[in-house]
Amino acid sequence: MVCLGNICRSPIAEGIMTSKLPENTFLVDSCGTGNWHVGNQPDLRSISISRKNGLDISNQKCRQIVSADFDTFDYIYVMDGSNYSDVVALSKNDIQKNKVALILNELFPNENRDVPDPYFGLENGFELVYEMLDETCEVISKKLIEKYS
Repeated sequence: MVCLGNICRSPIAEGIMTSKLPENTFLVDSCGTGNWHVGNQPDLRSISISRKNGLDISNQKCRQIVSADFDTFDYIYVMDGSNYSDVVALSKNDIQKNKVALILNELFPNENRDVPDPYFGLENGFELVYEMLDETCEVISKKLIEKYS
């Protein structure tokens, strides 16, 4: 799960996806394209909305995407078009590039919709992002469980 700073959207997505998949079968992680928050925990608003929905993401530590992520992960979901461009630019070949997808395309195929960044957004922005990601992660988790079980 990738967003810009790894403090808002991607930590929420990591928490949600982790809760929907068997941990002994799947590895879920998140990171950012930027390095501003490396080592920090997610934004307190992300922690709060996750906690409100029964998830604890307070132990996550922000990190920046690295080229090794293309070897570690089979799927790299990004939150918006800018993240997509940045992550694809790090890929070394078509196999790596094809691992990268806009997360909302799972709900809205080929529409290339962005998950809005709630950092400077509306008061209920984190709640809306949580709901979007929860719905999307439900679709993805069902596909993954079916494929790998």
